[in-house]
Amino acid sequence: MGHSHSHNHTHYHKDHNGRNLLISIVLNIAITAAQVFGGLISGSLALLSDALHNFSDVVSLIISYIANKLVKRKASLKRTFGYKRAEILAAFINASTLIIVAILLIFEAVERFQNPKEIASNLVIWLSLIAILGNGFSVLLLKQNADDNMNMKSAYLHLLTDMMASVAVLIGGVLMKFYQIWWIDSVLTFAIAIYLIVMGWDLLKNSFKVLMLFTPEATSVKAIVEDIQTIEAIKNVHHVHIWQLNEQEIHLEAHIDFKQDISLSEFDVILKEIEDLIFHKYEINHINIQPEFGKCDAKDVIVQD
Repeated sequence: MGHSHSHNHTHYHKDHNGRNLLISIVLNIAITAAQVFGGLISGSLALLSDALHNFSDVVSLIISYIANKLVKRKASLKRTFGYKRAEILAAFINASTLIIVAILLIFEAVERFQNPKEIASNLVIWLSLIAILGNGFSVLLLKQNADDNMNMKSAYLHLLTDMMASVAVLIGGVLMKFYQIWWIDSVLTFAIAIYLIVMGWDLLKNSFKVLMLFTPEATSVKAIVEDIQTIEAIKNVHHVHIWQLNEQEIHLEAHIDFKQDISLSEFDVILKEIEDLIFHKYEINHINIQPEFGKCDAKDVIVQD
């Protein structure tokens, strides 16, 4: 069986990620405590909902921080992949909590809209400003690696949406202070919740696909099989599996029928050709090939194991 590992993937500065996550955790604990205190005193549901979201940020950031530490652990006899999927699992958990919090906020917003209350707007304004500054700084810390790491993206989205929520709370505080529009508190809370659902769903869906070993969307199994079968010595490619282990690794395994009973050294030459083709054209960096000649087995591209 031929097995190839290509390590030409992007290097991620996980030490910096861990440090930035830790700073963000401390900031959000302080913001959450201030918003809970202020929300109870002022009576602002938007401020309390923002505090709830901030608390979910703290939890999500801690999960992301733990995953960031776990992913650095080496593989072992008991864990042959190590903890390479820790960050994907963290992203899935964080996206799930983002949506759950949003649904709870919708129920609270509807209830408060039916029974609006007068709110101490000055406190709402000042605390939302503090939250905007704190979360804005955290967003800048995590933005650099948010595009290429699901774990960092999940933490980044939590903080970004919370910063946007704080902006909405600030606007609501100003409107309540100068125009006594008390129902705006509930409307903004509802809008924040909808925004969280929209932002969280895409991340939840993508992390779920990775955890379920689905073929990456940009990867065509049919095209890969056709390309491999253009190699002269190959008769058939079947029993194909393609999955994404994490953001750095895409794996391919397949059975390949050869037209002739070739030697191991000849197979190594063909394997190198397959590796180069698949890596440069499809960016698949882990390839596992089972060579066969005259074997009676299912020849379908996809075989139910």
